[in-house]
Amino acid sequence: MPPFRYRGALAAAVLAALVLAMLAAGCTGTGTVQGGTGETVTITDGFGRSVAVPSPPESVVCSGSGCLRYLVYLQSQDLAVGVDDQEKKDQVMEGRPYALAYGSQFKDLPLIGEFRGKDDPEKILGIGPQVIFKTGSTGTAYSTSGPEADKLQEKTGIPVVAFPYGSLRSDAEKAEMYAGLRTMGGVLDKQDRAEEVIAYIEATIADLESRTADIPEVERKTAYIGGVSSAGAHGIISTEPAYPPFHWVNAKNAAAGLGTAHADVAKEALVDWDPEYIFIDLGTIQMESDGAIGELKNDPALRGLSAAKEGRVYGVLPYNFYSVNYETILADAYFIGKTLYPDRFADIDPEEKADEIHTFFIGKPVFDDHNNEYRNLGFREIPL
Repeated sequence: MPPFRYRGALAAAVLAALVLAMLAAGCTGTGTVQGGTGETVTITDGFGRSVAVPSPPESVVCSGSGCLRYLVYLQSQDLAVGVDDQEKKDQVMEGRPYALAYGSQFKDLPLIGEFRGKDDPEKILGIGPQVIFKTGSTGTAYSTSGPEADKLQEKTGIPVVAFPYGSLRSDAEKAEMYAGLRTMGGVLDKQDRAEEVIAYIEATIADLESRTADIPEVERKTAYIGGVSSAGAHGIISTEPAYPPFHWVNAKNAAAGLGTAHADVAKEALVDWDPEYIFIDLGTIQMESDGAIGELKNDPALRGLSAAKEGRVYGVLPYNFYSVNYETILADAYFIGKTLYPDRFADIDPEEKADEIHTFFIGKPVFDDHNNEYRNLGFREIPL
């Protein structure tokens, strides 16, 4: 089908998403800005807390998995005056595009505490930011809450704005993600950029879905994602039953029906499913013997899978790395779509598309650097 069809669909989706975003912007819980330098705005954060903050602040710190990523998405990374120890680590494999783009800048900043929201109030006080942002993923050991935010605010005397991080795995978690961006955008006076990011995500998902929506059910490919990172690297049985890219490109997820979050499946179940295509989250290669890849090479039962025998095993870049890297999962979806339905993605070069997406979210095209971290196994068939 001609490429202009998709560009038209994308433009229409952008317009529709912008309209929805403008309507939703009035429901963010942001109070009325009093105006002028040194003035304040009272906002309602993601836990229903009313917090008075400088409008806009000139310095902030971000606590919790992924919080600093949102600051980058909102083009406000220069406001950061301190970071947690995750930003100071020399990673053997760096799975965060925002850190590839701005890591040297962040590493030079003072320390605010340990990663995953383990704050050091004294260190934060010594830095003296005007606002503390705090986030975490709902339903995990690394979530945050209103009481935690209150406690940190009491200890530092600095306004703490907290919210759930969200994801794109379900409508509820997507709503959390959008609300978090809007909350942070309201504090930073970056409401327009927050709406732009939300509209871009909606338009991109709409484009992915429109390309494959009319494929008959019987012609939809069955696929499995293995080696999915979750608080670290995992092997072949680690998967996501609600893996968003499969949903967006209308593929059948072999592990569907096991919930919406991370799941470990029985190896015997994977052998029984025998999916047509297997995608490997390359975070797995941090494990001994390359994790899921080594298992597919060396386990007799897994070597018998049709995808392994017939050369339909592919690498995708890890999107769970210090919480969700949204730019990565959207880029992965285009590669998966092109792999499963090449005629529907004939106008897409997945690597070029990844750099387009990276540039929108973080301001720099980093696909080559990102892929190089994972031995250039991303967006290609993995030889077994």
